[in-house]
Amino acid sequence: MFASRAFRPAQSFARHARTYASEAPKSGGSNTLLYGGIAAAAAGGGYYYATRSPQAAAGLPTTKVTNAPPAPAPKTFTGGDQGFIPLTLSEVIPINHNTKKFRFKLDSEDSVSGLNVASALITKFKGPEMEKPVIRPYTPTSDEEEKGYLDFIVKKYPNGPMSEHIHDMKAGDTLEMKGPIPKYKWEANKHEEIALLAGGTGITPVYQLARAIFKNPEDKTKVTLIYGNLTEADILLRKEFDDIEQQFPDRFRALYVLDTPPEGWQQGKGHITKELLKTTIPGPNEGNVKVFVCGPPGLYKAISGAKKSPADQGELDGYLKELGFSKEQVYKF
Repeated sequence: MFASRAFRPAQSFARHARTYASEAPKSGGSNTLLYGGIAAAAAGGGYYYATRSPQAAAGLPTTKVTNAPPAPAPKTFTGGDQGFIPLTLSEVIPINHNTKKFRFKLDSEDSVSGLNVASALITKFKGPEMEKPVIRPYTPTSDEEEKGYLDFIVKKYPNGPMSEHIHDMKAGDTLEMKGPIPKYKWEANKHEEIALLAGGTGITPVYQLARAIFKNPEDKTKVTLIYGNLTEADILLRKEFDDIEQQFPDRFRALYVLDTPPEGWQQGKGHITKELLKTTIPGPNEGNVKVFVCGPPGLYKAISGAKKSPADQGELDGYLKELGFSKEQVYKF
């Protein structure tokens, strides 16, 4: 049903008024008066100090007071040789029948995670009857500049030892984590246009990337998201993507594809297909284009081919290869 590649907002449902993107700071105005007043007060204070302080009266050198920039927030995760760090679960928020948001405290209220875009964390858990610990990567959904906490969206998979363990956790329990694990290093305007192809909880790393792009007023990248799920209830972070589309309708659109759509569903039905990609994402010869893929094994197999390992992207295969993309134009989370 997506018959044209013209970049226009997709039909979306709930619209929200929450402001998503940051705006560039404006000069002048009340801040100019405020800073001018501070400067005048500083000048007066300097005169009083020079004429009244014992050091000045005795002819001794005085210390010049300057307004130093604020120190950067301490980072919880620094990578390198840093080992696993236990973080305490502070809050659990249900999302749907099998998915919850888990908020973990950082090591202090003033700390940031230390992650950059795009990167993830490794989680580790070893039960009393387990011979080896379970280790799984997760991408936080909270902003990298948030202080004091990390948010993860975790879907509970049957016989998934880490997801089942996290879903069994209660506030006050701890989970070991390590990172950051670098993925794709993003820089503003690195590509003219990108496509984000995701399925299930594979939405978290592409959301991390989209959030960073539209948070930065200097980044003008155009973004198309195609997100496949079983049902409408399984669409994660939908409100956040709706907010982005509302704020940036000329640069972002989200297309949702459902295996089992509700009656009256106006977007994609079934699976993400080659024809859908051909008519909705930028083609391989349409400028500086990059396609990002993340999802379950079946999605990788159909769209891009699987990764060989976290450090080896493997060969490009599937629909993207058939559409003429090169290996360098595709990144598999």
